[in-house]
Amino acid sequence: MTNLNPSSGFTSGLTTKGDKISILAFEVANTIVKGANLMQSLSEENIRHLKEVVLPSEGVQNLISRDMDELLRLAATDKREELKVFSGEVVRFGNRCKDPQWHNLDRYLEKLGSELTPEMQLKDEAETVMQQLMNLVQYTAELYHEMHALDRFEQDYRRKLQEDDKTNATQKGDSLAILRAELKSQRKHVKSLKKKSLWSKILEEVMEKLVDIVHFLHLEIHEAFGSADGDRPVKSSSNHKKLGPAGLALHYANIVTQIDTLVSRSSSVPPNTRDALYQGLPPNIKSALRSKILSFQVKEELTVSQIKAEMEKTLQWLVPIATNTTKAHHGFGWVGEWANTGSEVNRKAAGQTDLLRIETLHHADKEKTETYILELVVWLHHLVSQVRAGNGPRSPVKSPIRSPNEKTIKLSTQKPSSPSPTLTIEDQEMLRDVSKRKKTPGISKSQEFDTAKTRLSKHHRLSKSSSHSPMGETRKDPFPIRRPSSVPVINFDIDWIKTLDVIDRVDTIRSF
Repeated sequence: MTNLNPSSGFTSGLTTKGDKISILAFEVANTIVKGANLMQSLSEENIRHLKEVVLPSEGVQNLISRDMDELLRLAATDKREELKVFSGEVVRFGNRCKDPQWHNLDRYLEKLGSELTPEMQLKDEAETVMQQLMNLVQYTAELYHEMHALDRFEQDYRRKLQEDDKTNATQKGDSLAILRAELKSQRKHVKSLKKKSLWSKILEEVMEKLVDIVHFLHLEIHEAFGSADGDRPVKSSSNHKKLGPAGLALHYANIVTQIDTLVSRSSSVPPNTRDALYQGLPPNIKSALRSKILSFQVKEELTVSQIKAEMEKTLQWLVPIATNTTKAHHGFGWVGEWANTGSEVNRKAAGQTDLLRIETLHHADKEKTETYILELVVWLHHLVSQVRAGNGPRSPVKSPIRSPNEKTIKLSTQKPSSPSPTLTIEDQEMLRDVSKRKKTPGISKSQEFDTAKTRLSKHHRLSKSSSHSPMGETRKDPFPIRRPSSVPVINFDIDWIKTLDVIDRVDTIRSF
């Protein structure tokens, strides 16, 4: 057995016998699994996969960087952060040991930075030690489940004792005897598992192995990444924000997933689903959406299938990254959750591997990601328009553009003296319906106009703007719409785009 001295490293000696790990076993198992995953990710096979498949992938190149040296430094930095989390938990367990030599391990681990010479013997020993620890973890995972089962047995037994059984005493006694036998058997099974698992191990003995693992992982990261693993800060190819540090990665991943769902179900998606996507768009995308849609042009009219094919060019590499981001945010973190993911052997057999942070949106450039999402939203707008056109007559998705020489009308909060003869019966009915209808929270006013139109006769079409008076004249709205006093008076003669902005309550048109 080795003895740890923060000033001189490992030396021969005896360790003061401490307490059994007991209930702390599940937390220790959690930490061991993290160390095993990190060790596995640094294998030659996985490092080769990282360099040859992950880093050159279209998603990483488009969203993060095309500089392979920068990508390698990012990957190495991520591994260093994983090691920092793992070693931090080892330090915490050391502080709970009876033997003071395991206290304040952070001081010892800080000195590992100067040791970068790999040792083959240390590698072989570390792999053997980790296999031993993972065997203990397997029994600990089984213990975790069986203790929950034991708790259920005990609850059933107590409930059976307390309930007023209407059957005769003989039947009641037989039922209790069966439960008692099952409870006794389960307790015996749990007791056996405690002896085989981390539960009955001495914390100091496990600490010795964990410190060896930390030392090995420190050297292994440098061996895997070489010059990319250093103290130099990672230089980004742009000065823009990254989604992970900005706390936006999961939100942007959800937006991409929503777009993918809308594309796959474009013919049968309810309007509220499209509205939810629109409301969740980042401010930068909303502000650019109007001009992007107005300037959107295609050489020829595309079919629904052709539009989907265009969108698939981006979705085929963007959706997997969004999916990885969602999975990473729901990874194990609470005590015992590792036990529900299955054993390491079963996970490998099923082809399950731990996600690398660089495979998610964590390092994705915010501006680049928004550019791709904006492009997809514009294509989605065009897709929905084509689907509606194929389903028959539909309402215009945006207000018609009027040239300066066309008739317009100014809205005012003043009470009109008489109805304007320039408004058609259809316009009057629509405005009357809007003014009487209770506003629905969470939707824009342009949506409310669209909903009001559908309540009219199916032969009615909102084919005209509500602005019909000559530009040189100032007319009053014959059918004023009730609105809060805080809403400004709208002059349609000023700028039709600004007018739509106010109606929509946002910076963009309702695109779906």
